[in-house]
Amino acid sequence: MQGIPVASLVIGIASSPDERRQLARLLGGSDAFLIVSNVDQAREFLGVVEMPAAATVIPTAQSVIAEAAQSPQTPPPPDLAVDSDRRVLRWRDREIDLTRLEHDVLLCLVDAPGQVWTYERLHLEVWGNRHLGRGSDMHSVVRRVRRKLARLNAAATIHAVRGVGFRLAPV
Repeated sequence: MQGIPVASLVIGIASSPDERRQLARLLGGSDAFLIVSNVDQAREFLGVVEMPAAATVIPTAQSVIAEAAQSPQTPPPPDLAVDSDRRVLRWRDREIDLTRLEHDVLLCLVDAPGQVWTYERLHLEVWGNRHLGRGSDMHSVVRRVRRKLARLNAAATIHAVRGVGFRLAPV
């Protein structure tokens, strides 16, 4: 299948209309997503009769929504800023240098506080491609940025939304 672009489809399963609306907001940055009310609808859409024995377990919409809702969807503290000209993170009167990747990841998250950035969307924005591999490159950068936020005693950190991506949230 050379020359055919590979796209990913995120399928969310949520039983209530409110959960489906909230899941749609969380996945709004995805290239393609489908939200259904039960597993049978997802299987019907995909033309799957039985789940393969080695199927990957994906978190339910309820668990993703619950984790994303654990901290308020508020903007980062006004004292938190990313200086793109100097490539530094500033918290109040303290600064710390950022690598290009740290800067770019943090800039995405700061520009949309509380919004969940999917792994794919963040990888596309920062690395410029869709390749996720095992995602260790992204997790390594996020880990370094978390340490830098902690060193500055900033009132914000990067929260992981299991199976979906990352978001900037208050500590």
